[in-house]
Order: sequence, then structure tokens, then C-alpha cells
Amino acid sequence: MTLSTIHDSECLPEGPAHKILLPPTDPNAEILEVPGYKLVYCNGACPRVYQAYKGDSMLGLVFEHLTHWSNCVDKIQHQEPLSAVIALDEFMQAASVIRKAQETRLGAVA
Repeated sequence: MTLSTIHDSECLPEGPAHKILLPPTDPNAEILEVPGYKLVYCNGACPRVYQAYKGDSMLGLVFEHLTHWSNCVDKIQHQEPLSAVIALDEFMQAASVIRKAQETRLGAVA
């Protein structure tokens, strides 16, 4: 996994250049482990933004608010980080199935 840099981003108060996508194996990564997943802190204070990993694969982002957790795919206020990550994981699995079905259908038409 490589580090990327964002320039001139309003969402990164640390400065105009900020490294993102620290892998869970990075010694500087702040990691929150929930059963079956690892959450790697990205940035923010409220909400705190975490990258959600299942094994070596990044699923997407989850957000820790003062009173709840949320993810980047639904508008549900989850009480625990695990339920926010599971909802994200299930969404990504469903999206993968749909994408594969569309690729198969398009391949059959060609």
C-alpha cells in the first residue's frame, strides 16, 4: 500500500499536504480493533474519521461522533463501531455482486 498526498483540502486542518491511507501495519497508525475488522484513524476531531479494514482490504470510512457511529453508505446512527462497519461491509459485498452481475450481462450481450 502506498501513501497518497492531498493538496489544498479544506477537510485536513493539519496543513496543505497531508498523508492519508496509513496501512494498519504502520507503527504510527492509531488502530481501533473491533471483532473481524481494524479501524485506522485518518483525521478529524468530531467526527473522528477512520478507515475500515477487513483483512488487508480497505472497505471505506466510518465516523465516530460524540453520541454515535456512522459510515459512508447509509444515514443510520449506529450505537457501536462494529454495527457501522458491518453495514459498510455488507453494502460493499452487495455492490460487488451487482457489479459482477452487470459485467456478466454486458459480456453476454457483446
